[in-house]
Amino acid sequence: MVEARSVESCASLVQPAHWLHVDHGGSVDGKFELAVRKYWEKREQQTARQIAEGKQDAGLRGAVTGGAHLDALTQLIVEHFVDVLEYPASSIFLGKKAELPGYYRPTKQWDLIVKNGTQLVAAIEFKSQSGPSFGNNFNNRTEEAIGSAVDTQRAIAKGLLGDARPWLGYVFLLEDADGSTQSAKRDFKPSFKVDEAFEGRPSYADRYQVLCRRLVEDGLYDAACFVLAPKDPERPIGQPDPKLEFAGFIDSLTKHVRKEPGL
Repeated sequence: MVEARSVESCASLVQPAHWLHVDHGGSVDGKFELAVRKYWEKREQQTARQIAEGKQDAGLRGAVTGGAHLDALTQLIVEHFVDVLEYPASSIFLGKKAELPGYYRPTKQWDLIVKNGTQLVAAIEFKSQSGPSFGNNFNNRTEEAIGSAVDTQRAIAKGLLGDARPWLGYVFLLEDADGSTQSAKRDFKPSFKVDEAFEGRPSYADRYQVLCRRLVEDGLYDAACFVLAPKDPERPIGQPDPKLEFAGFIDSLTKHVRKEPGL
């Protein structure tokens, strides 16, 4: 979820941005890479600002608690809805305005939702994880991704979000670093044999890929995107699983919205 920010509307994200519109004929992958690079720029800006303001959480924690790190990725998808799918900006809601009714709980705040009158068109969750402590939030992120989808799918089945079937998406950005891509230091030793996907000391990057892939395979989300984002701008951005690439994520969204009656 987009970190701790109140967004009244998405109007500011629909305005042309120089980093996104330098090349109007640019590929989806090219625009996606620019948006991912913005993640690190935003973190550095927030850290510097909080240090200058003397905030107590300045430094690594300040970069995490400052919020809005994934605004560039959010804007990329907002512009796809407006420019390609031709939804008005007034139908797109972010942050605290992107709250949906749940089934197991009263409400759930997503990061981006699109509405067509009383019909939910799409809901998207954005998550990120950076070092150095990659293991701190893995289980929480996993449980949250599963729980949010199950809750919303049940709300959809009960007719709380309209008669048509909306599209659900999950985007996960992981820092590409030794701590996220190297094999785990120890084997898993639960009371029973672990699933074969988690044998052989998989890295956190491997585990997040399994999570994203299975979220889609099991029908909890319509599509997921997993990206490895290095801090070093000279290093390439990674999309290690072809089934979890951003181009496929956007293609799934586009096809569903255009083909599903009532959206």
